[in-house]
Amino acid sequence: MRNVELIPVHDSQTPFLLPLFSCSVSAGFPSPASDYTDELFDLNRLLLRHPDATYLVRVSGESMKNAEIHEGDLLAVDKQMEADHNHIVVAVVDGECTVKRLVCEHGTWWLKPENPDYKAWEIHDAGDVKIWGVVTHVLHELIPGKLAALLRTRD
Repeated sequence: MRNVELIPVHDSQTPFLLPLFSCSVSAGFPSPASDYTDELFDLNRLLLRHPDATYLVRVSGESMKNAEIHEGDLLAVDKQMEADHNHIVVAVVDGECTVKRLVCEHGTWWLKPENPDYKAWEIHDAGDVKIWGVVTHVLHELIPGKLAALLRTRD
């Protein structure tokens, strides 16, 4: 597959602990914040439902931009989850790997982009498409540089 780099998830048995604060951060009006750390949270528990069946893949293109999936983002993809209506999936169509929303409308299944500049792809036969997994999380930087640099070192 061109434009696709599968990045395996290694050593998911080792916890990746981060402080989890008991207070919420307001996305509206400011509220007083607490410095109280409630617990340590294992990020693996959030990202890896099925650690042995999860991989990361780097996004190329903008067909999913309205789902907040952008060029260079990393997707956590679970191969063990069963794909269903409205899930975002990584699929292989005509030998090409793509990320799209799986949608069932009036008994017909589609792979739909989240960008009006791209066309949906109707699944006529189950053999036409291979689902590689369900996207469970999107990782993208708000301050560009670190993620891209880390991935460049893998090239």
